[in-house]
Amino acid sequence: MNESCPICGLTDILALASGRVECVTCGHEWTRDGDADGIGEVRDAFGNLLANGDSVTLIKDLKLKGTSSTLKIGTKVKGIRLVAGDHQVDCKVDGRGILLKAEFVKKA
Repeated sequence: MNESCPICGLTDILALASGRVECVTCGHEWTRDGDADGIGEVRDAFGNLLANGDSVTLIKDLKLKGTSSTLKIGTKVKGIRLVAGDHQVDCKVDGRGILLKAEFVKKA
């Protein structure tokens, strides 16, 4: 087995009984026969399936780490991109690229 983690790139992985694979180093889980990009199915806070290019709206105020800025509830974000990892939504708000967790957005 010459597989590597799609997140950290290391080959220290563990096959689980459920047919999933887990990276021992970073803890990321994925399926071998799933999507090649490792993203899988991403759903918003209300269970709606998200896709690349969708528009979403924030469902709560979010403080941006490392800044004094806050993204306000109801902010609409257009043209999202789905990525693998803990923060699944990659987008631009006010010209700044940020990553959001899907649990804090709803499909617009």
